[in-house]
Amino acid sequence: MHPSYLTLYHSGELARRAEQAVARLAACDLCPRQCGVDRLAEEVGYCGTGRLARVASFDLHWGEEEPLVGQHGSGTIFFSRCNLACVFCQNWEISRGPEHGGEQGTEVAPNQLAWMMLELQRRGALNINLVSPSHVAAQILEALVLAVTDGLTLPLVWNTGGYEALRTLALLDGLVDIYMPDTKFWDPTIAARLCHATDYPDRAREAITAMYAQVGDLALDDNGVALRGLLVRHLVLPHGLAGTKGWMGFLAGLSRQTYVNIMGQYRPCGRAHEFPQLARAVSPTEIAQAHEAARREGITRLDKYSNGLVRFLADRLDPQ
Repeated sequence: MHPSYLTLYHSGELARRAEQAVARLAACDLCPRQCGVDRLAEEVGYCGTGRLARVASFDLHWGEEEPLVGQHGSGTIFFSRCNLACVFCQNWEISRGPEHGGEQGTEVAPNQLAWMMLELQRRGALNINLVSPSHVAAQILEALVLAVTDGLTLPLVWNTGGYEALRTLALLDGLVDIYMPDTKFWDPTIAARLCHATDYPDRAREAITAMYAQVGDLALDDNGVALRGLLVRHLVLPHGLAGTKGWMGFLAGLSRQTYVNIMGQYRPCGRAHEFPQLARAVSPTEIAQAHEAARREGITRLDKYSNGLVRFLADRLDPQ
C-alpha cells in the first residue's frame, strides 16, 4: 500500500500545500494558540520555535504501539518544544526549552529533516513517526517534498498532543496515513491549569473528529502492522484528572472500532510535584477503572500493551 502523500506529490499539490503552510508562519496560526508572530523573521510564540524546526533525536523506536513497531521499529523524529507544555510532561526535557529547564534541540534545515526521514527508511523503519509535530507542520511539509523527491515511500504517523487547528489539519488531508492524537483533559478548567489551554477539550474533540473523517478506523495488514487510520492515546492521570469516562464516550460516538491505547505509565515529571493531585503515580485501581470505562462504552480495540498491563495490575495490591 502506497502512502497517501504520493498522489499529492505527483499532482503538485504537496508542494502547493507546503508553500501555503510556510506562508502562514509570517503570522503564525498553525495551532490553536494563534500567536500571530512572524516566525519567518525568527519571532517566537508559545512553542518557542522560529523559522526552523528543532529536533531532539531521531531513531528506530520499539516503545510505540505494536501496530506501529512490527519487527523493524517505528522511525521516530522527536521535535523539540511543543504547543501544549503540560506541567507533567513525560518528555519535559524535549518539550521545553532551556529557559524552562529543558534542552535546546538542534535546528534543522528542510534538507536535513528530509535526510532524517530517508535515513530512517534506509534503516528499515515501518513508518515515519512525527512526534509533537503540530507547531512545525510547515517545516515538515517542506521537508517532505524533498524527501519524496529522493524516494521516501513510508507512511506518515502524526503523533500529536491533540491540540490542533482545523485549518492545519486540512493541509494534512490526503497526506497523513495514521493519526495518533492524545486525549488529555475533558474538563476545560483542568486543561487551563495543567496546559494553559482552556479550549483544549473543544479543540481536541473537533480535531479528532476531523482526523477520523480523513482516515477512518485503524486498518492493519495481515501481520498486524498499521496501514492507515486513527489510533488514540489516553494517559490515565491520578484522581481522574484526564476525564477518562468523557473521552471514552466521545470516542465510542465516533466509532466503537476506534483503536485506543489506555496508558497507565503516568509518573510525576516536569512540574508535576507543584500540583498535589499529580504528585503520585496512578494506581492499579485507576487503570482498571479506565479500562472499565472503555468497556462500558463498547470500545474493545485496545492496544495489547494496555490489556496486558491491566491484567498484570489486577493481580497486585492497590498501593493506595
